Amino acid sequence: MNPPADTPFLARPAAPRLAAAAMALGVHAAFVLLLVFGVSWQTREAAPVMVDVWTSLPPSVAVKPPASTPPPPAPRPKPEPVRPLPPEPVVKTPPPPKAPDIALEQKKIEAERLKKQQVAEEKARAEAAKSAQQKQLAEQKKREQQRQVEEDEQVRRMADAEAAQAAQQASQAEARAAASRREAAVASVVGQFRDQISAKVRGNTRLPDNLVGNPEVRCLVRLLPTGEVQSVRVTRSSGNAAYDDAVVRAIEKSSPFPLPEDRDARAQFVPELSFVHRPKP
Repeated sequence: MNPPADTPFLARPAAPRLAAAAMALGVHAAFVLLLVFGVSWQTREAAPVMVDVWTSLPPSVAVKPPASTPPPPAPRPKPEPVRPLPPEPVVKTPPPPKAPDIALEQKKIEAERLKKQQVAEEKARAEAAKSAQQKQLAEQKKREQQRQVEEDEQVRRMADAEAAQAAQQASQAEARAAASRREAAVASVVGQFRDQISAKVRGNTRLPDNLVGNPEVRCLVRLLPTGEVQSVRVTRSSGNAAYDDAVVRAIEKSSPFPLPEDRDARAQFVPELSFVHRPKP
């Protein structure tokens, strides 16, 4: 029966303490004997064994003992040497297997799973980032190619526009040059036929006696395509009416006027001709 919990230590019975001390003493004594026996067994040397070996028995000699002499005692056999017993093998008791820590194993498994999951997520993120980067580079390259195509197209259009403008300018310049040459040729033809008409009219003019100097009279002459004169009208008088009338009569008398074959040059004469005349060329 255990003493109450509030009993003082010195007042408790000594029987349990004595039993525990005796048990501990016995355990220590057994441990000391085990150590002594083990050391002595390891350090004890085997005793030498003496054996007599006979190849053959010696010849026996019959000796007749004297009648009064008792027979000798039989020889005692030699005691066999005591052989040491083989030491008992010391069997080491393996420590009892530890019970597996299920919680620790589960934690390790969970940690490995989380680590694998983290590695897989990092790999997936890296692949996604790489894919996104490749896609971005591809889009950027595509935009650059598109921009280059647009720039090339713009340069081509500008070159075509410049070439077209240059061609147009060259054509216009050529047209202007041709027109200028044409105008010059027409003007030359018109000048020639004006001189012919002026000479013909001057040859048919009867100057009045009171004419002084070289007065100029301007007339508007209506002509047919054949050069025949339809009408003559003085648009600016010379100041001498007799001279003006003489010029009108000379124009009518000079009909038909010589006209050029060229259409543009003929248009300078038909249907109306502004004719300026002076007595002296």
